[in-house]
Amino acid sequence: MILLNLGMLMVPPIIIWYIHGHRQKDERSARKRIVWYAIWFLVVNGGSYAVSYARGVKGFSFRDMTLSYRVKYFTVGCILALLISFVILVKDRVILGVKRLVEDVHRFAIDMRKYFKYSVRLAKADLKTEVANSYLDWLWWLIEPFCMMLIYSFVYGVVFRTSEQYFTAFIFIGLTAWSFFQRNVSSSVNMVRYSKDVISRIYIPKYILLFSKMLVNGFKTLISFGIVGIMMIAYRVDITINILYIVPILIDLFLVSFAVGVVFMHYGVFVRDLSYIIDIVLQMLMFMTGTFYSLSNRVPAPYGEILEKVNPVAYLIAAMRDVLLYGKGASWLMLLVWAGISIIVLMLGISKIYRNENSYVKVV
Repeated sequence: MILLNLGMLMVPPIIIWYIHGHRQKDERSARKRIVWYAIWFLVVNGGSYAVSYARGVKGFSFRDMTLSYRVKYFTVGCILALLISFVILVKDRVILGVKRLVEDVHRFAIDMRKYFKYSVRLAKADLKTEVANSYLDWLWWLIEPFCMMLIYSFVYGVVFRTSEQYFTAFIFIGLTAWSFFQRNVSSSVNMVRYSKDVISRIYIPKYILLFSKMLVNGFKTLISFGIVGIMMIAYRVDITINILYIVPILIDLFLVSFAVGVVFMHYGVFVRDLSYIIDIVLQMLMFMTGTFYSLSNRVPAPYGEILEKVNPVAYLIAAMRDVLLYGKGASWLMLLVWAGISIIVLMLGISKIYRNENSYVKVV
């Protein structure tokens, strides 16, 4: 009976004492081990007694204990020991993860400042190369989106008889914003593979390649918004102070695209078929994002507004149309929420790239 009582009290603390000692790699002195066992003994048995007390068992007498109570007490002690061990392990991993993330954020800030001029020069070189052998030169950056706008305006405005105020500009804003997001995400998947010659010769943070590509696409997007401005003049759209919301909206669109692109950039190195999957998903999302119609107006309430808010690109497209065409304001709360989420996802993706970028050259 004495052994049974000792086992009931001493075995559960041994579980957490062993796990805690293994986590510390047994580098503690014998004195510290004894102290820690005493601490866990008091914590586990204190918790077990508190559970018993809460269930109506007053006092603690070995003479009056039944075998059933001893088994229950022992079981509660083991469960508490495992729970405490789990919390300790999770806490350590969280602290380590936060510490690494802070280090990566600091490194990211240094690298962006160091390689920003390089990314700008690379973007300029890409823009020059893209139109080097074409007769119409940079006019293609206007012709392509303009022709796509005419096609979709005919299909949705004439064939499907979709009616929205300032419909041509309405369509063009959606196409311009979606094209920016789609081009960045689609190109990010194979970015490392297509840049094998560069990354195998010199070190460069891999996300700088995506950032440079986004500068190229961003320049084209700004040109397209110049066409939007001409359309607004042609439609005689009333300009209000709310048009200034376009700046934080575009910043949010850039952050969302960068965050999603960085994540797919990493996994695209190891999953060769990911580019095919992403292309299919993007095609599906294009029609679910309200690129050619208004989600909040076409989908029955309240589902339209919900779909618009949970999809960042859909919300940003709708916000662009509101501030540019209809004189409405945007929700600062939603803009801040999606900016915050994008920054978190971006930092996690950057951290993932820092941890694995040395293996990229071997894989590609």
